[in-house]
Amino acid sequence: MFFSRSFAVFAALTLLIGATAHAADRPNILYIMSDDHAAHAISAYQGRLAKVAPTPNLDRIAHEGALFSNAFCTNSICSPSRACVITGQYNHINGVFDLGGRIPPGKQMLPIQMRKAGYQTAIIGKWHLKNEPADFDHYCVLPGQGKYHDPEFRIRGPNPWGKNTIQFKGKHVTDAITDLSLDWIENEWDQTKPFFLMHHYKAPHDYFDNAPRYESYLADVDIPSPASLWEMNPEYGSLATRGDQDELVPHIGTSIGGRNPRRSYLRDLPTRYPEEFPTNFDPNDYSDDENKKFAYNAYLRKFLRCVKGIDDNIGRLFQYLETSGQLENTIIVYTADQGFMLGEHDYQDKRWMLEQSQRMPLMIRYPKSIKAGQRFDTLVENVDFAPTLLDFAGAAIPSTVQGRSFRSLLETGHESDDWKEATYYRYWMHMAHHDNPAHIGLRTKTHKLIFYYGCNYDGGYRTPPGWELYDLINDPAETVNIYDDPENKDLVADLKAQLADLRQKIGDDGTHYPACEKILKEFWEYDEPARSNAIQISHDFLDRRLGELDRGDRSPKTYVGTDHQ
Repeated sequence: MFFSRSFAVFAALTLLIGATAHAADRPNILYIMSDDHAAHAISAYQGRLAKVAPTPNLDRIAHEGALFSNAFCTNSICSPSRACVITGQYNHINGVFDLGGRIPPGKQMLPIQMRKAGYQTAIIGKWHLKNEPADFDHYCVLPGQGKYHDPEFRIRGPNPWGKNTIQFKGKHVTDAITDLSLDWIENEWDQTKPFFLMHHYKAPHDYFDNAPRYESYLADVDIPSPASLWEMNPEYGSLATRGDQDELVPHIGTSIGGRNPRRSYLRDLPTRYPEEFPTNFDPNDYSDDENKKFAYNAYLRKFLRCVKGIDDNIGRLFQYLETSGQLENTIIVYTADQGFMLGEHDYQDKRWMLEQSQRMPLMIRYPKSIKAGQRFDTLVENVDFAPTLLDFAGAAIPSTVQGRSFRSLLETGHESDDWKEATYYRYWMHMAHHDNPAHIGLRTKTHKLIFYYGCNYDGGYRTPPGWELYDLINDPAETVNIYDDPENKDLVADLKAQLADLRQKIGDDGTHYPACEKILKEFWEYDEPARSNAIQISHDFLDRRLGELDRGDRSPKTYVGTDHQ
């Protein structure tokens, strides 16, 4: 009897030690994703904001690991980008075309595969994919976009999904999310297993609202601005983004200054952040450029205060992992669901295929196998994130995954000869919220080709189609459209062929929304009859938009058919 009990105790201890050792052989994975955090607002990326608003804790991830300068989302909007990360699939395959998209339980591939590989899984913070994140062992997620102050979170419980909640009165959401993650690691993580934690900040999604302790940060600083905020290069854009004879310049893309009469930061921010504007501010008392400067500074200060809150909380995560002895055995990934326009071209928000919107920050630290201080210009997409994480975890990568692991790049420093030569992009939410026309495109390391086909899913609410081509080596700010330059005829043909081939390869073959595809094909060659038709569409859209404004209709337009309201 004594022998059997002793043997049982010995066996249990052996299993525990073995499980703990096995867990130590595999890294924990801390995947940190913010919302709308543009790469050029992280000082490791050495952009115009690096000196005025440094991010030392975020920079540490890059300095002690790897930074990617060419990481891109395939659709620069919250839900679609998150769906790509969770599924490893492009949006036309995972079904999340827009903000109404969802990934139901049983389809949440990344946590499912991590659990199968023996990881304890959790997601804390922003989820934004409608259905319950039930394929995680633990979740504590914001309802929808969530609130900046006194945030409420949905948790697993006895009531139906969405009805079990906790709230943090007096807390800023960035602090609350960090508190929740630290509490989960310290008190709920089973240390016989490695953990996979998706730690998702709401910040700095607009409208930005920082914790009160940051209110004086940058208060008296004029934030450096991009040249394209102040003047639109006459060679920028196309009929699609400017209209015939520039007639649509006020109506395509919401603005910082007063350019867009429907929605601008000059229109919205003085009432939200009156402290950022002169006392009793009246835009009629100032010039257009003065008003734009007021709005830009208010916008960037609030945005960068939210970023400061993130950076400080990243410092808290580092400190905990160091003191708990987990830092060196934890892969730390920092990214955002997309970039953000910080005044470039006088645009707000994201959605564009332009660099500041399409690019995702991506920094990865894991000293055991990733050499410190590496900077990669390798083209990676958010569909590649899941297979890379699964590869590091020793987990199976399902055949449904369209992305590809770049673990070998991180570990060897060398890009494989057969790696992708272009990334794909498609924005479906035609003229929704921020007046961005629907478009598709292809980006190589040297060029970007964008086709604004200009219609919703049903082929309606049309804006003029047009093509844009940018030389990213000689024109990294994307200010000169070289599509119509006769010298680029062969380049255009080659990139169009690549785009057509890539569409077929990844399954965006036009069958999802045939009415939309019909228009796309009609303007693909963009011959003279097509251009003449596009000019007429420009006139028709202007008449429609002016009519809406005359009626006082400033609401965002429908971008969808009945399936996507």
